[in-house]
Amino acid sequence: MTQNAELPVAVIGAGPVGLAAAARLIERGIEPLVFEKGASAGAAVLEWGHVRVFSPWKYNIDDAARVLLEDAGWSKPDPDYHPNGKEIVDGYLAPLSKVPRIAQGLKLGATVTAITRKGLSKVGSKNRDAAPFVVRYEQDGIEKNVLAVIDASGTWGQPNPLGVDGLIIPGEGSFSYLSYGIPDVVGARRSEFAGKRTLVVGSGHSAINVAIALMELQDADPATEIFWALRHDGVDCLLGGGLNDKLPERGALGLAAKQAMEDGRLNMLTSFSADSIMTDGGPTVLAQAGGERIQLSIDQIVVTTGFRPDFGFLRELRVEVDPVVEAPPALAPLIDPNLHSCGTVPPHGVEELSHPEKDFYIVGMKSYGRAPTFLMKTGYEQVRSVVAEIAGDHVAARRVELVLPETGVCSVTTTSNTTEAGCCGGPAPADVDACCVADAVAKDEGKSGCGCGSKAAPEKVAESV
Repeated sequence: MTQNAELPVAVIGAGPVGLAAAARLIERGIEPLVFEKGASAGAAVLEWGHVRVFSPWKYNIDDAARVLLEDAGWSKPDPDYHPNGKEIVDGYLAPLSKVPRIAQGLKLGATVTAITRKGLSKVGSKNRDAAPFVVRYEQDGIEKNVLAVIDASGTWGQPNPLGVDGLIIPGEGSFSYLSYGIPDVVGARRSEFAGKRTLVVGSGHSAINVAIALMELQDADPATEIFWALRHDGVDCLLGGGLNDKLPERGALGLAAKQAMEDGRLNMLTSFSADSIMTDGGPTVLAQAGGERIQLSIDQIVVTTGFRPDFGFLRELRVEVDPVVEAPPALAPLIDPNLHSCGTVPPHGVEELSHPEKDFYIVGMKSYGRAPTFLMKTGYEQVRSVVAEIAGDHVAARRVELVLPETGVCSVTTTSNTTEAGCCGGPAPADVDACCVADAVAKDEGKSGCGCGSKAAPEKVAESV
């Protein structure tokens, strides 16, 4: 690394975590080179700009970024206000991208198509760690040599399809009646959903957001019908932590969904598995639901079944990911929804994010692979640790400097041995320092825990506001 010390570090993506990485690099005296495929910083965030996040500003601003902004005369927002995506871009990401030390290395409209080691394919090993990385991107075939690579490209452009087996079902395709993610059903696309029959597929916070927005349309136009399809057989783990959630806005989503179900405003479909969509005479979904074969005629389908990472441009790097979650192997057990999905994930950094390719890291939402529930603050801790490692400060890289809010609940279907107790076995006894029964059992066996609670670390510091 010494011979390449004057090279910049590439950051892929100019979203919240990517720009936080740039700010951390500047803090360490390292030049960032940020590649953003969109026309502006936070381009992906603007696509869900109408959605209000459940974490307040105090959890959404990186500390190093704050310093750069305040030095540039930025007025910080109310730390307890919950912004929507557009406000995050307008009030934070856009001004951060214009800070001169970031702006000079920010390349917009630059889609990264390949990354490799200079003069070496994936197979080549001789002096590999000493060779600079080469980043190729879509601007006249330009290439740049860089010292290290931080991939914060996210997963927004890679939605999971409607098929329960992870594949596109017949008739899914790209049709105007089908949307992925969180469409603006109350605002820009109101006329497409008001008074119509909409099928929402998914069981996370995105699905709840869409359902609640559709209920707002229902208030104005009672002809609006909402069909909410869950792939599992119950709703208990869907509803959020409620009053136990340390992010009240997140808990409120679950409580609002619960009330809507009790009021009969939602047509709930459980154990849902779509087989195909017929389009003659309007979309009709053929599916299994509740153990029965159904045909559901609808006007709109909203698929909120999560996202998946794109590894295509990393083909010539030695990247190792868990075969199930598609996250770095050391991180995967902490977030695998087959094991548990307590939204509280231990703060983690370089040790959990390292790959066989030295000085290459995947951070942010993409680091979670196909797992759900990611907080921006988690990504900020990731890049603080990763940048410290790149800078040679190995002690700081392994120090935990973050305390995350507890969720109060897990978000997956119960397993056979925890059906009665709830996700992860249910809450731990009050007199035990654990976040759930599974965590308590692991600690009783002399282990550090099951991974869904915060690490017990004396060096933790309180989160700044």
